[in-house]
Amino acid sequence: MTNAVIVDAVRLASGKGKMGGALSGTHPVELLATVLRSIVSRNNLDPAQVDDVIGGCVAQVGEQSLNISRTALLSAGFPDSVPATTIDRQCGSSQQAAHFAAQGIIAGAYDIVIACGVESMSRIPMGTATLGKDTAGPGIAARYPEGLVNQGISAELIAAKWKLDRDTLDAYSAQSHQRAAAAIAAGAFDNEIVPIDVTNAAGETVTHLVDETVRAATTAEGLAGLKSSFHTDGYAARFPEAGWHITPGNSSPLTDGASAVLIMSEEAANKLGLTPRARFHSFSVAGDDPVFMLTAPIPATHKVLARAGLSIEDIDAYEVNEAFAPVPLAWAHEFNADPAKLNPRGGAIALGHALGSSGTRLLTTLVNHLEATGGRYGLQTMCEGAGMANATIIERI
Repeated sequence: MTNAVIVDAVRLASGKGKMGGALSGTHPVELLATVLRSIVSRNNLDPAQVDDVIGGCVAQVGEQSLNISRTALLSAGFPDSVPATTIDRQCGSSQQAAHFAAQGIIAGAYDIVIACGVESMSRIPMGTATLGKDTAGPGIAARYPEGLVNQGISAELIAAKWKLDRDTLDAYSAQSHQRAAAAIAAGAFDNEIVPIDVTNAAGETVTHLVDETVRAATTAEGLAGLKSSFHTDGYAARFPEAGWHITPGNSSPLTDGASAVLIMSEEAANKLGLTPRARFHSFSVAGDDPVFMLTAPIPATHKVLARAGLSIEDIDAYEVNEAFAPVPLAWAHEFNADPAKLNPRGGAIALGHALGSSGTRLLTTLVNHLEATGGRYGLQTMCEGAGMANATIIERI
């Protein structure tokens, strides 16, 4: 079987996903173009050799519409001959892009692919793409007569089911910031973050290189003072079990970002004199209850471990996206996972969750962590809207 290998992986430092954030003054096409340009430049790769660019983006509307992956590669200076497509599997969009890229290589359809993702949540706010319309239709209304819920409510339901109290959620969230801050201080992200020139609030051109969403001084005690984000009288009546523990402090922040992974057949990498850093070992995708919505990483992980013939004890690091603190905590409980291996450089609560970019961002961080620690296997999984999840196992080479 053809091995699909990761030759390089890069990302932008996060920007706060609101106007005034570090990346908010930059068009999302340029965010993605920057990482595409960087990943070929870092590897002295002729972009004409790229068979396809597969990108993830959730809010494909406005400045992010009309196949932003193709627009970005043209902006990055790639030849007209390089095609691209943009996909949406909600928060896992760019993780799915990496799956499609690697699976295409394994199948023999590609030799070289870039999987990538982008989201500008400052310029394209959440909900913009719906245009205020009903996106469900009558069939969903009949199947779920009480109505589906937003992800914050789903996080509350998970916290209640797994008996995760407010102190536990806040302590975990503070740890995410502390781990990310320690990684920044140690230079752990230096090999994955590529520079982008932006205009700051003073109108000056500066180079953005440090994750803006990380708050090094965060403590559980400080987070304890924040109010519940999703409580309403209606939801409280419908879900009396909810403790209303979800706050801005134990949720991922709105974020701008872009990331990219250079994926090749092992043969293509060898011909080009490039050294593979990891190979794709196993893949899965799963669905789960769309009301609980954020629990699908659990069945996706069961599937990918079974396909890999591995146990959770064989995995050296796990990146489980921190959309909300209950998600990785419930996952860890189900697998009796080692907390030291869970998001060891901090997760999305600290590093941000730029929806369409997060899948390849997690993969980028995972590859670098395995290299730094000498780990062999890494597992990545993330919850996705409507109750889905991807899971990926990579093996460091």
